[in-house]
Amino acid sequence: MNKRIAFATCVQLGLSCIEEIYRVGGNLDLLITLKDEKAKNKSGRIYLDDFAAKHNVPLLKIDNINNQEVLDALKEHQIDWLFIIGWSQIAKKEVLEAPNNGCIGMHPTLLPVGRGRAAIPWAIIKGLDETGVTMFKLDEGVDTGDIIGQGVIQLNESTTATELYEKVDDMHISLIAKYWEDIVTNNINLVKQHEADATKWPGRKPKDGEILTSMTMDEADKLVRAVTRPYPGAFLNKEDKTLRIWSAKTSVHEGEIKLSDGYLTPIDYEIEG
Repeated sequence: MNKRIAFATCVQLGLSCIEEIYRVGGNLDLLITLKDEKAKNKSGRIYLDDFAAKHNVPLLKIDNINNQEVLDALKEHQIDWLFIIGWSQIAKKEVLEAPNNGCIGMHPTLLPVGRGRAAIPWAIIKGLDETGVTMFKLDEGVDTGDIIGQGVIQLNESTTATELYEKVDDMHISLIAKYWEDIVTNNINLVKQHEADATKWPGRKPKDGEILTSMTMDEADKLVRAVTRPYPGAFLNKEDKTLRIWSAKTSVHEGEIKLSDGYLTPIDYEIEG
């Protein structure tokens, strides 16, 4: 018997995943999103009204994923799995256990490596040659749940956050398509994460994008690529102005910004202040 599935999202990535479910011939039994006035200034905020109406899916608008009305709706619609993708609130134990089988999330690293935050910038800063996206069963830990499946993304010494962000989005959609049939037919193979291999990456703030003259060319180059759009950008404070750098090149012999072992020359940049 096919499973009854719900999906909670309020951003474009989530809607893209929902559209992929229907593209591969699936359907959903409940959609959950934020109330219209909430997070309306959030980057990538979308509304599910048109999709819900077109496909005749019940749509629940909420303030918080942990509210009683969510628990009630999951029970009323006899939901087996709840996808939570592109959602900033952490689901608590009651929500995780409300669907008959549990909740499914995604994380943009190859778990158990890179639990935590800022996965895209860190993958570039750390100079990884591959990263990816993990679909996993949510538990009360941070990115610690059993793995359903993973997709690998290759990186090289010129990969930017803009490019990686797009590849991560595409991989979310690919994983939905790849594992949808297994999920609805109860044919998934949950794999425990190897705790011995686990790493946790900390959050990053805009101020962490500052270029320091003590950096090597390699460090500065990685930082510029890691925090370019859609992130706040790398920057250099110069006298009373800030140079916001979106792309740059390095050179041993000449350039605009002196580093410990060479120079950095901004290519795409803005002057602020």
